[in-house]
Amino acid sequence: MHKKVIIIPTYNEKENIEKIIRALRDLEGDYHILVVDDGSPDGTASIVKQLQKEDFPESLFLIERSGKLGLGTAYMTGFRWAIEKEYDYIFEMDADFSHNPSDVPRLYSACVDNDADLAIGSRYCNGISVTNWPIGRVIMSYFASKYVRFVLGINIYDTTAGFKCYSRRLLETIDLDRIRMRGYGFQIEMKYNAFKLGFRIVEVPIIFEDRKEGTSKMSSSIFGEAFSGVIKLRFRKIKPRR
Repeated sequence: MHKKVIIIPTYNEKENIEKIIRALRDLEGDYHILVVDDGSPDGTASIVKQLQKEDFPESLFLIERSGKLGLGTAYMTGFRWAIEKEYDYIFEMDADFSHNPSDVPRLYSACVDNDADLAIGSRYCNGISVTNWPIGRVIMSYFASKYVRFVLGINIYDTTAGFKCYSRRLLETIDLDRIRMRGYGFQIEMKYNAFKLGFRIVEVPIIFEDRKEGTSKMSSSIFGEAFSGVIKLRFRKIKPRR
């Protein structure tokens, strides 16, 4: 049986965090959960601590960080923790139900059954599968992915996707200290590293649904970092970790 952990970065997710944790713990397959909280002033971490005590003492974990330090650094903190704990498969997932918990086993199976090291929950590999987003945001996201595909020359339809399953082998090979982008550009940079290092990548079609509760953390500056960072990334030499 593979050891599996789902990393969920949080900032002010009190409306969603207990629901997503309970939904994931109801899945078959013994998935552990690591919440990386960036000092949420709304008490998100306190809810997680209460769940640890009451219901999930051996399968729910929490890392508290002081302040909003960025999505990319939250995941890298989680990756290093998961590698140290020797998890075989490590997932990225949002707390807000835009990623359906029932798709988690599909990503896991995509890795195991296809001998892949990265499975991507893809909004765009079968057309556009997004609901409840404003049309402007859909267009921006879709064409951002096409732009990244063109500039980086990678055959991935959803280059900015944040719903993923990694093998530990992949994360141990990528030099995490050299990952530079901190916002959503981090998602692009990780995929590009996996691609350039020769790992097998598969896309799993999902339906992405915008959050129903809480507040989105998306901003124009996040897209700006990704846009400029992709150009720099194209000319960077990607090397495995020594």
